[in-house]
Amino acid sequence: MSINLQMPALSPTMEEGTLAKWLVKEGDVVASGDLLAEIETDKATMEFEAVDEGTIAKITIAEGTENVKVGAVIAILAEEGEDVSAVSKGGESVAKKVKPEPVAKKSPEKPVAAAPKVAEPAQDDAPKVADKAPQAATPAAASPAADGDRIKVSPLARRLAEGKGVDLAGMSGSGPGGRIVKADIDAAEGGTAKAAPAPTSSVPTTTVAPQADNDFETPYTTEKLSGMRKTIARRLTEAKQTIPHIYLTVDIQLDKLLNLRGELNKSLEPRGIKLSVNDLLIKALAVSLMQAPKCNVSIEGDELKSFSRADISVAVSIPGGLITPIITGADTKSLSTISTEMKDLAERAKAGKLKMHEYQGGTASISNMGMFGIKNFDAVINPPQAMIMAIGAGQKRPHVIDDSLQIATIMSATGSFDHRAIDGADGAQLMKIFKELVENPLGMLA
Repeated sequence: MSINLQMPALSPTMEEGTLAKWLVKEGDVVASGDLLAEIETDKATMEFEAVDEGTIAKITIAEGTENVKVGAVIAILAEEGEDVSAVSKGGESVAKKVKPEPVAKKSPEKPVAAAPKVAEPAQDDAPKVADKAPQAATPAAASPAADGDRIKVSPLARRLAEGKGVDLAGMSGSGPGGRIVKADIDAAEGGTAKAAPAPTSSVPTTTVAPQADNDFETPYTTEKLSGMRKTIARRLTEAKQTIPHIYLTVDIQLDKLLNLRGELNKSLEPRGIKLSVNDLLIKALAVSLMQAPKCNVSIEGDELKSFSRADISVAVSIPGGLITPIITGADTKSLSTISTEMKDLAERAKAGKLKMHEYQGGTASISNMGMFGIKNFDAVINPPQAMIMAIGAGQKRPHVIDDSLQIATIMSATGSFDHRAIDGADGAQLMKIFKELVENPLGMLA
């Protein structure tokens, strides 16, 4: 009996996604665990694995298709002994079932000329040209990657291009509608990129688009928001509108921690491990949360959850957004383990290879912008968590030590707390413990 492969829910908040790339084709034999496709979710680009064995009889959703609902049939798998051609023919009816319905339909009250509006979802990035409306209703053939002001490129391909220094301008895409996909970036890196053919569309191809009736308007370009950027916008808006933030800042002397880091790195050098300052701060926050348990909580509805371990979400900047891979049980892990795990998580986060459980959850977050020279900042809480620690740069400053003015390396740290779940006094206790651990770092290693 044939098996319907459905669009998976790759995160708790995922309702739809983009089928970025098929890694198999019709007629391929697959086994459990084989990679079938790359799917872009509201969080990241993830790989979709086969659960059953069989032959890909029919692909019902083409790669590059956006807004594919969770549960929609994307392919049909013929089991061993089945007639693949028969299953493939049967799959045509499945494809019709999952085909999105037109946005607009002709009705007796409206003239036939209104019908071209049906095609607007497929042309949402191009200017509307009234006298070309009949052509817009025709399914789009493969076209150059540059479409008007926008380069058609999948988020995965865009990230790879930025990482490899590949210039997307002038490239032609092999994906649907001329979309640039991962294979095109790989080819470009090897020096086999194809030049984009001359545009045949009547749509203007200027790179800036001032309105025709206003020559004084500042030229601009537009880019469709990615699923990740939409999610970031929604969650940050939700956090600032619904969470009463309270901010507590302390100045911390870093010199002892920096000295300890230097000594530890010398001893770890034979093992190829190099601790970062952030690794030690992750450990310090985790231990602080266990010593101030009233801050290791989250509020969900009318319930307050108190956690028995410290799972630290670490903010990592990736092309197109931000993601927070998690160091689970950071309070009990050694610094070398935290460093090794963090390096691996950060690399896979930037490559879009994190698994769902590696970035979903966490009991508190840490965000370090010190490497950019930022002195201090207020971070936005990542719900349903109730706190986040914002780390500024360590700077040489005049500082009073033993009643005398000396020069010391000082770092400002600001804790953002959800005042619904954490009282100010409890937040202040956490900041006091964090400061003491960083200034006397041997205490968090005992």
